[in-house]
Amino acid sequence: MEIRKDAFKNSKVIITGHTGFKGSWLSLWLNQMGAEVIGISNIIPTKPSHFELAGMHSFVKDIRIDIRDLGTLSETISRIKPDYLFHLAAQPIVNESIKNPIDTWNVNTIGTVNILQSLLNLKNPCIGILITSDKAYDNQEWIWGYKETDRIGGGDPYSASKGGAELAISSYFRSYFKDSSNIKIAIGRAGNVIGGGDWAPSRIVPDCIRSWQIKNSVEIRNPYSTRPWQHVLEPLSGYLSMATSLNYNKKINGQAFNFGPSLDDNKTVLEVVSTLSKHFQFAKYEIKEQTSGVNKESKLLKLNCDKALTLMNWKAQYSFNETISNTAIWYKTFLDSPEKILNLSKSQINDYMDRII
Repeated sequence: MEIRKDAFKNSKVIITGHTGFKGSWLSLWLNQMGAEVIGISNIIPTKPSHFELAGMHSFVKDIRIDIRDLGTLSETISRIKPDYLFHLAAQPIVNESIKNPIDTWNVNTIGTVNILQSLLNLKNPCIGILITSDKAYDNQEWIWGYKETDRIGGGDPYSASKGGAELAISSYFRSYFKDSSNIKIAIGRAGNVIGGGDWAPSRIVPDCIRSWQIKNSVEIRNPYSTRPWQHVLEPLSGYLSMATSLNYNKKINGQAFNFGPSLDDNKTVLEVVSTLSKHFQFAKYEIKEQTSGVNKESKLLKLNCDKALTLMNWKAQYSFNETISNTAIWYKTFLDSPEKILNLSKSQINDYMDRII
């Protein structure tokens, strides 16, 4: 894998969405690698929050900006002069996109355009890693994994807004960045991410923890839907690999990459809940299938990650059981000893780093 322990040492790194689930883990990881981390976000999106529990405000410069505000965003990025920019800020919830499609399009698509324009306005060299989603693919319920060359689409506002972001990125790359000596970019498309610190609504793992914490049974709405589940550190290692590879590998400039588990490790929602429940003393669940409605989710989604393996030597490290175990350990620690979260999160990052370096 294309990551060295000193790859980001003394680098200035901007992370948009640093207060969110993946953004907080990436902030902590880069801080441990010796980077100066500057976060841009308009809110802390959940309570509890991994960012707050781990006290990350003490080592991450925390800037409050809405990415829809192009003027303030561009001026701030130009002033910071980052070596790297990771764009993770988004409206990430499918059900929320059904309720508020305009906000979702504005954040996910126009927000990404504003990031691209801010990169274009930069005078210093910078590597931009832009995160969309596996749901940007026009899901045909295929039994094989989607490749990066497959059609972008989306039947719900969230998926479609991520597809729109992809079109914007492609346009900016071909119009402005392809021959730029300053700006290099790449796109990350990750499968379903689980792990400690996720408290978003309408996601199966946080739903389980919230219910089991108060000794309630959790409802499983789409028990047989299959997803490329992976631990949060897996796609983040892919994003870091893209960033370091762009320093010397021209082949990946402007390219998109899938990050997910091996095709054999795709599991159903029911398998996730059943396996997770074995780690908790009180863990009950019941199936309540969703049979209709505009927000009915697709049943099958797989990713082909051969391109990341071929061009960056990236592959998933954890088995499904290891992913669930690490996730369960984090939440059990939170429930029993929340003051230990920072050290536990650091330890999980270090354990993962030992596997890949």
